[in-house]
Amino acid sequence: MADEGAAHNSPPAGEPADGEPDVRFTYANERTFLAWNRTALALVASGVAATQLLPSFDVGYGRRLIGIPLIVLGAIVAVASYQHWQANQRAMRVGAALPRSYLPEVLGAGIIVVAIIAAVLGAFAT
Repeated sequence: MADEGAAHNSPPAGEPADGEPDVRFTYANERTFLAWNRTALALVASGVAATQLLPSFDVGYGRRLIGIPLIVLGAIVAVASYQHWQANQRAMRVGAALPRSYLPEVLGAGIIVVAIIAAVLGAFAT
């Protein structure tokens, strides 16, 4: 009978006895956070490059219309990825379900907006 109680109180598979999440899940969460931040950095760098290196459009501020949204999107992705990493860590520590990530939708919508701006500027370029 003592063995049955001990087996019942043992932590679930993949969860250490001290309440910390399995280190593999913690590292996976960190790798995902870092991947989102590489994306954020690429967006910021692309935005800076667009504002400085693209040829001029007929609209005097055309390069900024493309570059600034990319920079802002990069900042949003960086902040959101940190918040999501933190929420995942918290959920893993208490054994709760991981929260849903809205980062793909945010990133997709932002890229669509920038692409539409670029297409409109390109369509009216002489």
